Amino acid sequence: MPTKRGWTAFGVGAFLWIAARFMGSPDLHMIAAGVIVLPVLAMAFVRWGRVRVDVARHLSSPRVYPGHRVTVTLTVRNEGRSTISFMLLEDALPAALGRPARVVVTGIPSQNAQTVSYSVLCRHRGRFQIGPLSIFVADPFGLARVRVQTTDTSELVVYPMVEDLEPWRLATQGVGAGESAVRYLHRSVAEFYTMREYVTGDDLRRIHWPSVAHTGRLMIRQDESTRRSSAMLFLDNRSGALGGNGSAGFERAVSVTASVGRVLLLAGFTLTLATADAPAAPIGEEGLLELLAGAGPARMHGIGDALGALRASARAESTLAFVGALPQAVEVAAMSRIGTAFGRKLAVLVYPMDPASLAAQAALEYETRASSSRSSLQRSGWDVYLLQPDGRLMDVWQQRNPRRLRAAASSSS
Repeated sequence: MPTKRGWTAFGVGAFLWIAARFMGSPDLHMIAAGVIVLPVLAMAFVRWGRVRVDVARHLSSPRVYPGHRVTVTLTVRNEGRSTISFMLLEDALPAALGRPARVVVTGIPSQNAQTVSYSVLCRHRGRFQIGPLSIFVADPFGLARVRVQTTDTSELVVYPMVEDLEPWRLATQGVGAGESAVRYLHRSVAEFYTMREYVTGDDLRRIHWPSVAHTGRLMIRQDESTRRSSAMLFLDNRSGALGGNGSAGFERAVSVTASVGRVLLLAGFTLTLATADAPAAPIGEEGLLELLAGAGPARMHGIGDALGALRASARAESTLAFVGALPQAVEVAAMSRIGTAFGRKLAVLVYPMDPASLAAQAALEYETRASSSRSSLQRSGWDVYLLQPDGRLMDVWQQRNPRRLRAAASSSS
């Protein structure tokens, strides 16, 4: 189709033709006809010209965290027989990443390539499709342009924000002993074993004294036929509890789930993840971040069935981590009941919105529910953390660090 310059040329040609009719000038008629025909010839050139290009897209980092900038590189190769004088490339982007990116390539000889790039800032978690790419081919005078769209897309995964937490209480509370968090399956004398250094919480009966005499350090005999302790991580992703996708409360809960899941894995646990609308399934760190990157709210009213499924699939004395909104009284009762099937239990309760932004009565109801939920769960053996939608889990997590508490006690004395 004609560009603005092409329409302008067509308009000028029409004006000259009208002027030539009034003036009776044959020369002006010829000039007007030439100006009018020029955009038509340009359209024929771009439409039936043999422009053959191959475009490859490369992302500098297809997996990133929020706040990182990704460079998208486009390599354009001219597969035709003639030189491409001008070409506009427009790469489609989701609204969360900004407007479509436009770059220009010029003067690509036959069987040669040119590389151009642009960058996008990843502000929010999610799974995004970059592309398809639109190629606008223009004539040398810029009078006409044709659009060719490719079907190739590239996936960009932005992980949720993950906080670096210290597993200072997780390892010693899991099944088994010490930071290895292992449980012995066989106890025959024919077991094969390896050695590792002693860590706080290990079973002293497993100390291998010949190795201690040889190395001068406490060494633990670790059976090769062992398996790690298990942990169940549950995300209450109901839209009625935490809000819709993109809301402060929901995004904070997803970030907390990623942080808690990562610290459990670092502490040596095998992790199982469940949500209000998905059953429990084993997962690793990469799979956890991948799944949470695309996590969305579930349209459900209650979580009784989901919590009941957790209890049915729980291993004896495994650890349970619950991340969700402030629970109602009936939900607190359900959490207390299923907690009996687990060993250690911790809950991170996220405010759906900042109480300071609410009316006095609504803020008071939030605080009352939070205090009541925490007290009830703590009486049932839960470790409870309350978190504002704009707060950091690290701050409340560190408040219960035994080392920090001992340091504060010694400084006060």
